[in-house]
Formats: sequence, structure tokens, C-alpha cells
Amino acid sequence: MNHILNRRHLLGLATGIALTLSSGLSLAQDKFIIVASTTSTEQSGLFGHILPAFTKKTGIQVRVVAQGTGQALKTGEKGDADVVFVHDPVAEQKFVDAGFGVDRRLVMYNDFVIVGPKSDPAKVGGSKDVIAAYKKIATSKAPFASRGDSSGTHAAELRIWKEADIDVKTAGTGWYRETGSGMGPTLNTAAAMNAYAFTDRGTWLSFKNRGDLVISVQGDVKLFNQYGVMLVNPAKHAHVKVAEGKAFVDWITSKEGQDAIAAYKIEGEQLFFPNYKPGVNS
Repeated sequence: MNHILNRRHLLGLATGIALTLSSGLSLAQDKFIIVASTTSTEQSGLFGHILPAFTKKTGIQVRVVAQGTGQALKTGEKGDADVVFVHDPVAEQKFVDAGFGVDRRLVMYNDFVIVGPKSDPAKVGGSKDVIAAYKKIATSKAPFASRGDSSGTHAAELRIWKEADIDVKTAGTGWYRETGSGMGPTLNTAAAMNAYAFTDRGTWLSFKNRGDLVISVQGDVKLFNQYGVMLVNPAKHAHVKVAEGKAFVDWITSKEGQDAIAAYKIEGEQLFFPNYKPGVNS
């Protein structure tokens, strides 16, 4: 009963923040799936671009609940979604190993970047060494806005701080600010503070309120950002819509779905790069 109530609560949430797509009035009202995904896939505009094609082909509506990756995985763990589409490979594998997800597949990738004020108080502009950049930001105590929300982006940011041997909980007093919010609001905070921030490139390219922020650090292999998709395990939650969920997983990893991802661009710049390999996905 709790699962049903929670699911109904999330359906209400999805109505407010999600994309509900339909190919026509003749579609059955219950032919939909809930996809727990990230704020980066939603705020970048990717779903608005690709989901109409999926719905037109299958007749299945997609209701997206956009959260940080940590929360999206918890939503799947509770059985309040049919599909999880996120970007934290370590957490995703734990989710699968614990029996909450099945049929995990790679979908697409892009990269993270560090943005910061044009004045560049930490003197990191143009760097491709993210560890060295983090150390300079910490040493200079330049303002840094972090999501602080257990998202995939936040997890990636924290891994780099750890590799730089900097404990922001103790060393970040006064300059390290956790917003506890999604990527868009965190970038808004960074713009208002003239602070550095760690962001996925897709959200940055679609972000309009940049103020004096520019890309400061990019190109390090440590900034690689991989996305994966999986079906919530129906053995754990019998109400998971297996056929419809599998149709989405199959489509988004097929050549058609992958081509749709590759075609999404802002001002001529591609936001995400598909993992499609002929003979594997086809």
C-alpha cells in the first residue's frame, strides 16, 4: 500500500515538473511510464527533443521525474518509477548489484566543466588539469558553489576534491557553498556570487543566466560524464510496467534513439554523444 501511495504522490510531482507526451487522443490513458532521471537531462532540454519521437513510435507516454541521481535511484529503489536514467556509474552498479535494477545499458556521454568568473580569482582559466584547478581554488579561497544534493554531478565533484586531497567540509569554510539544489539553480547561485561551479556541459550550454561566468577548466579525462539507463526490477516491485519500460530502454539504446540524442544541439553544439555501436544496439 505504501508503494501505491508513494507512486501516486510521484505521479502528482511528475505532472508538475515532467514532460507528458502523447501521439494522439486515442492513446490509452494508462499507457505511460515513469522515468526517474536527472536534472541535467531535463534542464538541458534533451527530453523535450527526443521523447516525442519515442511516443509517436510506441504510443507510450513518458512522465519524467527530474531529480539528482541519488534521489532518482532511491525513487527506483522504492518502486516509484519504471525506468531509471542517471549518470553515476558507481552508484548505478550498486543499484543493480543490490537487485533494484536490471538490464543496465550505456546510453550517452558528455563531460563536466568548471565554470567561473571572467576575472578568474583562482587563476585557473584555460587549464585542462582539474586537480590542479581545485587546489588553486581552495588555496585562493575563491567562492565555489556546489550542488550538495547527492546527484551524479555532486558525486563526481566530490571524487575530484578527494583526489585533490581537499576536505571541503573542513577546508571550505567561508568560500565553499552547498546549494542543496539542482544544476540550474546552482548555476544561478554561482552567477550571482561570481563563484566557480562544477557542471555538466549540457546544462551549461542551455543555461542563459550566465552573468560573468565562462568555462574555466575543461578537457581533463577525469571530467568524462557517462549516462546509463535500466529497468526497475519487477521481481522487487510487481507493478513495474515491464513491457513499456523495456520498450523505452530498447528505443533509447537503438540506432533511432541514439540518432535522436546526437541530433540535439544548441547553437550548433552537440550536447550529448551516443554510445551506439552497430551490431550491438541494433
